[in-house]
Amino acid sequence: MPIIRSFTVGSGDMFYIKHGSDNFTIIDCQLFGDHKDWLVEELKRESKGKGIVRFISTHPDEDHIQGLEYLDKEMPIQNFYVVKNSATKSDETVSFKHYCKLRDGDKAYYVEKGCSRRWMNLSSDERKTSGINILWPSTSNTHFKAALQEAAAGTKFNNISLVARYATQDGASFMWIGDLETKFMEDIYNDIELKETTIIFAPHHGRKSGKIPNSWLDKLKPKIVVIGEAPSRHLHYYTGYNTITQTSAGDITFTTDDGKVHCYASEKNYGLRSWLKDERKIDRDYYIGTLNL
Repeated sequence: MPIIRSFTVGSGDMFYIKHGSDNFTIIDCQLFGDHKDWLVEELKRESKGKGIVRFISTHPDEDHIQGLEYLDKEMPIQNFYVVKNSATKSDETVSFKHYCKLRDGDKAYYVEKGCSRRWMNLSSDERKTSGINILWPSTSNTHFKAALQEAAAGTKFNNISLVARYATQDGASFMWIGDLETKFMEDIYNDIELKETTIIFAPHHGRKSGKIPNSWLDKLKPKIVVIGEAPSRHLHYYTGYNTITQTSAGDITFTTDDGKVHCYASEKNYGLRSWLKDERKIDRDYYIGTLNL
């Protein structure tokens, strides 16, 4: 049974996927304070026994890479999936320096639209695929090239974010969009293949500046949009779509099984969602309902 976890880590992002196959994926990193120890211990526990553990870095903003050096020390990163870039910063943090070390080292695998790799999206006799596909970037796209130049100049990093889609054998699918900005998403619309996706993690932590364009939403047709931890005054609430807001729900967990997605929150008072079916699950955290696919 695949498990997808989205952690409450302040204004940043951090996720993991415990695949139904022999794979475990961590997406982004925001480790600081007291929570970093228990969170990494959970990663160690949940990834135990998995033959492939990969880290996917959407982009090098600090709230997506903080504590990367700590994670690498505690759980040595062997597979670092990253957009090829030359991002610089005038004030280099320890975490950014470590990001650059991994980005430019022999553990890096440079992802782009349509790339193939065992066992990201290719199976073998040894193990099955993870079910992850990279939808963006298109390295020949002029808007992406401009974003790379901004990152290299150290002025802006949001729009070098990758877009990744994970599909399970149960039929559920999930999408990560990093911190892509609305105008950029509109600009690349004709150069990205968008499929219907069950659950989308809203870009830029749900901020209005990263509002998913209607042109994207019309193709993605999400059943749930997860809104991140940006201050409420900056959030776009996706009227007309079912949403889970991380600031209220806390850590969010999705488990998929037999054409269903069971949804959980770590905040006791978040409660059942009226638009989900109540199957009275009690196996983890606080159950908020089940989505039938």
